[in-house]
Amino acid sequence: MTDAVPPPTAPERLRLTLLFHHLRVQFPRIAISRERFDVHIDRTVNIFNAKSETPVTWSSYLDGLYSLDWLVCVGCLEGIEAAWELLFAARMGRSDSLLIDALRARAVRLYPRNEEKQETAVTEFWSSLIASDSDHTLPVLARYDGQRPLAPWLIRVFQNWHLSKLRQHSGTVTLPDDDIAMPLPTIPQEDTRWHEVFVAAARDWLTAISDSERLILGLRWRYKMSQREVAHLLGVHEGTISRQTDKLRDKALEVIGGRLVEEGWAGDDIEQFILTELGGLLTDDPRLSADVLSRLLAAKGKTLTLAEPEE
Repeated sequence: MTDAVPPPTAPERLRLTLLFHHLRVQFPRIAISRERFDVHIDRTVNIFNAKSETPVTWSSYLDGLYSLDWLVCVGCLEGIEAAWELLFAARMGRSDSLLIDALRARAVRLYPRNEEKQETAVTEFWSSLIASDSDHTLPVLARYDGQRPLAPWLIRVFQNWHLSKLRQHSGTVTLPDDDIAMPLPTIPQEDTRWHEVFVAAARDWLTAISDSERLILGLRWRYKMSQREVAHLLGVHEGTISRQTDKLRDKALEVIGGRLVEEGWAGDDIEQFILTELGGLLTDDPRLSADVLSRLLAAKGKTLTLAEPEE
């Protein structure tokens, strides 16, 4: 059993005090008491120490601490609403997609052509953030050590959890070690080629459609709004939205399908392939991000009052 990290020295205690006040000043909406701050920082330094190959000191731990990510995690564990808002608004890498959308995109890859399983996977993971799935495991957020960015770490845990389930097929599975980046299943080279052709064609199609069409696509896909809800929001007849939706679908099949055929596609299920692959691309494309859709709505003098869909 790994020994606990020794108590901080006087200079390290001063660093902890400065960190506490820095976080209070910089992020006053996530207000935790000094007592709870000390409890959580002691807990997380020992989580990190248990996984480290060399003994951890308070100085080395604080040197590598992602303080905002740590505070957001602690705030969520403490039930502070502002912390959950920041977590929901977390962005992922170059795509600038929301964390929830990045989880959906990963679920699409883990469970291709199974939309129900994709949705269930994300929903179950959100519920596990602060509630353990068994008596022998900690909630996901209670396992975060603060030594890496929070959102990418959550994606890794999500991936490893479901890969473990896929490989064992039955029984309750403990969340695997979050330090082990288990790779996604290998995609056959031929499938990879068709995916690359699809992505290039789909992005060309998204570039060619108008802002109004992109707005409808985003409202229908990201927010899962019905045609009636979209029509009400935009102040148009439901039949107009229905026709535009059909036009978008037909144009996507025409443009993307045409490119696949040009490249030599000879399968019989081209429509199913396109519609299945399109889900992951629409989830991750920054042109359909929440911010972009909000700007498109604002240009029409509209505001979306629905919250980002919960999973």
